[in-house]
Parts: sequence; structure tokens; C-alpha cells
Amino acid sequence: MDSDAVLAMLQEVAAEVITPRFRALAENEVMEKNPGDLVTVADHESEEIITRRLQDAYPDALILGEEAASAHPQLFDQLTSTDHWFTVDPVDGTKNFVHGSPDHAVMVSEVKGREIVRGWIWQPAHQRAYVAERGAGAYADGERMPRLTPPEPSALRGITSIRSRVGTSLGSLSPLDLSWVCCGVDYPKLATGATDYIVYGRTKPWDHLPGTLMVREIGGYVAHSDGSPYHPADLHGALLVAASQEAYETVQPLVG
Repeated sequence: MDSDAVLAMLQEVAAEVITPRFRALAENEVMEKNPGDLVTVADHESEEIITRRLQDAYPDALILGEEAASAHPQLFDQLTSTDHWFTVDPVDGTKNFVHGSPDHAVMVSEVKGREIVRGWIWQPAHQRAYVAERGAGAYADGERMPRLTPPEPSALRGITSIRSRVGTSLGSLSPLDLSWVCCGVDYPKLATGATDYIVYGRTKPWDHLPGTLMVREIGGYVAHSDGSPYHPADLHGALLVAASQEAYETVQPLVG
């Protein structure tokens, strides 16, 4: 499937399964995987369809969907032995979706070896599409995205999804604001200049791979907050996303 075909597939699935349930979920269509960790019938149904279509197109690839991995954690064990895999986040920002916020997304990424080679983010309520291909740039609604131009290091603005850190300052930088609590919105916001860095407390590949590729393709920098490189199969360690390597190097010693 070429990149346009994958995006069209995500848009079709969202229109069929996700959008009709937006602000219309029945009580029995929302469940908890863990306390406070919500999942809906839209998550399950969209992941099943996307997984099936990707598997039909790429029968030898591993498809790592968020809900499948939650039910079958042994899928993670295959990441070290497979050279071609996809991630599927059927409804990123599920809690936002449940609470009626338009800040949710459908995301897919493709990995070959240890490299993210393609990524897709579709925001059905905002009707915004972001597609990135390694070495070929990133596109928003079909238009090539310009390289990021962050401000001077002292003026960097940051957000975080770690609620206990909201309002705290890193050194002399302005206090951290709450992110949009949806990687499928956070990364595009950084890519379009709404913030200059993001502090994340955990790494799940379906959350971060599409946005990581997009940000890197337009000059941004992504690595663990301890300074170590971030690779697609990494499942642990806090993450720091920045609009440039200089911005990363300014913030990283302050994250702690």
C-alpha cells in the first residue's frame, strides 16, 4: 500500500467506526483496561479492521496494535526478531474521545529493521492528516511541512502529559503546560509551532512512532530524557521531544 492508500484506509475506518460514536457512546461501550485506562468499542473495532487490512497487504509483517498488545503482551517479544512491523493506535486519546473532546486521532507507523520508515496521523474531528516518510519529509493535508525554527533557548515553551509536572519549571524556562494528552495531537502541535518541547513519562510505540518520524523529518529531535537514543522497540524510559537538537540539549539536563 502506498502512503496515500494507508491514509485513505484510516480515514475510511474512522468515518465508519469512530466518528459515528463521537459524543454518542453508550455506557456499555466504554470499558476500563486498568483503573483510569479507558477503551471503547470504537478502539476495538477500528483496530481489528486496520490490522486485517494491513495484514492482507503485508502478510509477513507483524502488526502491533495497542489493544492486541494489551490482551497479548507476548507480542512485544517478537519486536526483537522481526524486521518489518507496523503499529496501530486505533483511537489515540481515548479518554478525550470518551469525554467529547475533538483531540483524538488514529495512527499507524511502519518500521523496517530499527528505523521508522513511514507514519500516519489522522485527526477525524479536526479533519487534519499528517503523513511522514523517512528521508522524504512530512506533509500536513498534502502540503510539505517546513522545517522547525524554535526560539532562542531561554524562550523555549514546553508541555507535558505528566500531570504532576504541570506548572513546574525546568531551570529558568517558563512553567510546563499540560499537553493535549494525545500524542496524535501533541506531535502535530509541536510540528506547527504551538510548543517547542514535550516531556513524556512513558514510551509505547503506537503512541510515539508516527509523531517521532514527522518531527525528525522537519528538523526536530527525539531521544530519551536521560540523553540516550530512542529506538522504535523501546518500551521503557521517559521521552523528550524537541523542535531542534539545540532545544533538546538545552532542556535535557534540566528534566531530571
